Amino acid sequence: MIILPAIDIIHHQPVRLYQGDYHKKEVVGSSVLTLAKTFETQGASYLHMVDLDGAKEGKPINFDIMMEVVKSLSIPVEIGGGIRDMETIHTYIKEGVDRVILGTGAIEDERLLKDALAQYPAHIAVGLDCKDGYVCTRGWLQTSETEYLAFAKHLETLGVQTIIFTDISKDGTMEGANLKMLRALKEHVHMNIIASGGIRDVSHIRALKELDVYGAITGKAMYAKTLDLQEAIRIGNS
Repeated sequence: MIILPAIDIIHHQPVRLYQGDYHKKEVVGSSVLTLAKTFETQGASYLHMVDLDGAKEGKPINFDIMMEVVKSLSIPVEIGGGIRDMETIHTYIKEGVDRVILGTGAIEDERLLKDALAQYPAHIAVGLDCKDGYVCTRGWLQTSETEYLAFAKHLETLGVQTIIFTDISKDGTMEGANLKMLRALKEHVHMNIIASGGIRDVSHIRALKELDVYGAITGKAMYAKTLDLQEAIRIGNS
């Protein structure tokens, strides 16, 4: 299981939110690039970054700082937030982004998802951000009428290889990932599942490892120092 340290960005600053609430943000470092380099030095094999401004605005807002990170690291980076057209996808992949995460774009524009999968099948992930079992869009600000398991199964039929699952009610709480929903996903689809949201300590990493998900994203736990990234990586690799 790979461990992906997370950097969420608002106004060029690394932040963490509580349950997706933009009004409950905490700045967690002075520099996005410095954080990213620290994670690489600590042994991370993959980095997860989200342009939270972009997720709200529907277009990349923190592009320059994210590309600085991509070009400065030797490990692969996945990026999400505000990716709603093929031009943006082309640009990110051309600039060296390993995986582009579609959220709102995948839900509201299936043609975009199909085109992206046709051109970059191994470089597209879809974010399943859920609240009460339903998929949310536009930076978690809107709840759709799409049930998460049905959507996951549909994504698999389209050829999606990787999904990133977040139970928004768990995000930033450090109460643990939603194992029940993740277990249901494992039973219904055979894609790579990356779990995100709620991780506090190594017990949560071990629980996800036991569930045999492909990856786990951790953010707030590292910044709050309740989880040591190097230890989490060791458990993930064991």
